[in-house]
Amino acid sequence: MVRKKTSTEIDAKGFMAEFMRLKRGSVTRRHFLSVTGLGMAALVIGGSRRTSVATSEGSPLGKKVSLATWPNYHDPKTFEDFTARYGVEVDVSIIGSNEGTLLALERGRVWDIIIPTQYAIAAYFQRDMLEPLELRRLPNFDLAAHADRFLKPGVRAGAIFAVPKNAGTTGIAYNSRQLKPVETWRDFFDVAMTKATGRTIVHDYQLTAIGGALVALGHDFNSLDPAELQRAEDLLMQIRPHLLAVDSDYQPAMRTGEAWMTMCWSNDASQMHRDVPEIAYAIATDGGEIWTDYYAIPAKAHNKPGAHALINHLLDPEIAAREHIVHGGTVTDSRVRALLPEEILADEIIYPDEAKLTPLEFGLAVAMTDPTRAEIMSRFRAARG
Repeated sequence: MVRKKTSTEIDAKGFMAEFMRLKRGSVTRRHFLSVTGLGMAALVIGGSRRTSVATSEGSPLGKKVSLATWPNYHDPKTFEDFTARYGVEVDVSIIGSNEGTLLALERGRVWDIIIPTQYAIAAYFQRDMLEPLELRRLPNFDLAAHADRFLKPGVRAGAIFAVPKNAGTTGIAYNSRQLKPVETWRDFFDVAMTKATGRTIVHDYQLTAIGGALVALGHDFNSLDPAELQRAEDLLMQIRPHLLAVDSDYQPAMRTGEAWMTMCWSNDASQMHRDVPEIAYAIATDGGEIWTDYYAIPAKAHNKPGAHALINHLLDPEIAAREHIVHGGTVTDSRVRALLPEEILADEIIYPDEAKLTPLEFGLAVAMTDPTRAEIMSRFRAARG
């Protein structure tokens, strides 16, 4: 079922226009809360007010909250601290792609929190699969601490359905002791079939696996053109016998030296380079992906009070700063960035020069859910290595 707007709701464009007026000081906070429909949510602008997260409409937080997240994306101590504080266990599931999470939810799997990338939010919303966030339950969320480009994807029909976690890029990690710099996606595929044969990993995620092949061939990362997709599939099938694995959890193999090269998210690259300096990272000069991830609550979540409490815990600036130092994602919250040491802010993997981001594209929902791309990825996975 598709969610329909009521007459009192505004769309995302209208929401962001009012938000920018608020930031410029041309309207009052009361006006903003009124016209956006957030007045009843007791939205905290500036983070000066705090609301208890222990209950929601008198309901306890429950015994367990479940989270579907990406590999290597959290400090386990963060969840241990949450359990110690609230007495709520955190059950973590690792999912390697947005389409994997979407498919699992469509098949009836239930989680209390998911972490979608910006383009996936629209797909969830269109399927009526997300719960509007109770912002009064998220006192650690400061709307004014995020740039509008990070906030906008989470806004639907005048409500906030997702709040930013962090951002990053998708590039190439390689062992610099074994390989010369790999600086383009064309290089990635060529090296995988020569010097790094049997030592290369491709994401188990169609958006980036197919996207990388498309860019290597000179096409757009999000292309849906049948002829271009056929060429991308041909290239993926050509590389398939040379791969060590098709896997989104590639850190173990890269750290041990079993793999020499992998498609890689920048937060993973930061972690690996920190611990194994010979693992280098390149944002491909011929293109690729830039992304932002979010916290969201599925509509069928079993423990929505607990989900809000855990998201609020993760949004605490001091906790988010400690998490960032561990997982290496690019911070979107200005309060968190202010707490980070200079050596982190100087890390070019996490905070690259703006010019390196120019050729990158944001993924699109239509590319994530495209049936032709899904079929190509299914055949690629099934092909013999």
